[in-house]
Amino acid sequence: MKKIRLLVCGFLCFVTSLYSQQQLIKIEGYAQGTTYHVTYIDAKNRDLKPEIEKILKDFDLSVSTYIPNSIISRINSNQKDVIVDKYFIACFNKAKEVWKNTNGAFDPTIYPLSNAYGFGPGKKQHLQKAKIDSILKFVGFQLIKLKGDHVVKKDPRVSLDFNAFAQGYSVDVVSEFLNSKNINSYIVEIGGEVYANGKDQLGKSWLVGIEKPIDNKETENPLKAIIKLDNLAISTSGNYRRYFMEDGQKIVHHIDPKTGMPTKNNLLSASIFAKECISSDANATGVLVLGLEKAKDFLQKHPELQAYLIYTDTDGKYKTYETPGFKDLLVETME
Repeated sequence: MKKIRLLVCGFLCFVTSLYSQQQLIKIEGYAQGTTYHVTYIDAKNRDLKPEIEKILKDFDLSVSTYIPNSIISRINSNQKDVIVDKYFIACFNKAKEVWKNTNGAFDPTIYPLSNAYGFGPGKKQHLQKAKIDSILKFVGFQLIKLKGDHVVKKDPRVSLDFNAFAQGYSVDVVSEFLNSKNINSYIVEIGGEVYANGKDQLGKSWLVGIEKPIDNKETENPLKAIIKLDNLAISTSGNYRRYFMEDGQKIVHHIDPKTGMPTKNNLLSASIFAKECISSDANATGVLVLGLEKAKDFLQKHPELQAYLIYTDTDGKYKTYETPGFKDLLVETME
């Protein structure tokens, strides 16, 4: 799928089985270029790892730009008569919804630019303004549509990248699988995107941590907050995991679809909570590109989303913005 985009939502399940007869089943592994962790309570004590890994493999064959023969890669290379599947359709429709809601701040057709900057499987380029402007001519979700089970482009150079939110959707897909097995208490994390259902074995809410947005590509950062999840998803977007330095400038992986430039604003991370992880993941990306003030306006129009935004003030100090419902999720904050 993609390299680890963030580790803001650390998989911190503060649980113990010392005083409970219910046993937690924990499985983990590698998928989509990152790690995954699934913890669940199952009265039948089933090991579902083989089935989950098969689901994740099939998912990659649909929407991973890192697999040359995936559905999305074949569409990007303009192969004829490519038939899309349910995973692709779900991603496409969610992308269109969030693209409209964010007024284009979230746009999966940014793929040619992301690739050129070095945040995709393609060869990194040293981009000048003229080159950026030339690529922007075929960036825009209005240039592509879904017609039945086929994709239609207005320009063959238009290409898609669902990596900004596909991991969130894969969390939903695994969660749906667990539901189908009549497993009602679980927490699923893939590459930092999380959904939790039911309670842990002590009957308490699952807990996860939100990291401080400190530039750090390798290790976990100190926690900024601990929150509880009750049948809820969380995704965090930030520009402190995937970036590189070039000519003394920090080049981040979130690209503004309107300017073609890496985002530059005082919003350091955006943690979004939603009923589905595909929604929390896509909207977290859109909010980060919008920047703090536009993000506030956006969130006021979408009360179905809760948010915890970390930004810097004019003195460079950490500040936070919280939507009204976030206080019901918060367990503890750290300095």
